[in-house]
Amino acid sequence: MSSPDDASNLMSRTGFVLKYAGCPIFWSSKLQTEIALSTAEAEYIALSSALREVIPLMTMMLEINDIFPLHICPPDFYCTVWEDNQSCIAMATSQKFSPRTKHIALKYHHFRSYVMNKKIRINYVHTESQEADIFTKPVKNELFPKLRYLLCGW
Repeated sequence: MSSPDDASNLMSRTGFVLKYAGCPIFWSSKLQTEIALSTAEAEYIALSSALREVIPLMTMMLEINDIFPLHICPPDFYCTVWEDNQSCIAMATSQKFSPRTKHIALKYHHFRSYVMNKKIRINYVHTESQEADIFTKPVKNELFPKLRYLLCGW
């Protein structure tokens, strides 16, 4: 068991699940590599990590559609992200940096152009309906079955 003085306790945990057509296709839960100065920053780092997985999948789907075109209207590929931190949503959807957020490394801002052209849509979800929480922290006994059902359908 680690002590409160252990440096590994300072890292936030990133957890996310990628779904396609309502089915989980990829999930991850791991400690972040940097110490976040706020909860909003930790959430922003987690959002950035998840979108590093999403953007190549979206690109691949577009390329497959170009190679094997269907004789229908081309699909509109976009990703809906569910985030439970309002400050993180504000950072991700704003084009400006505030004095409190400009220290966040540029490596976490890679997805902002996708947000601005609406290929990635970030929506708020209440914390008790955030499926990814099952990957990041112990959830209450009465909440676990609800999150499991939202995630897996059982």
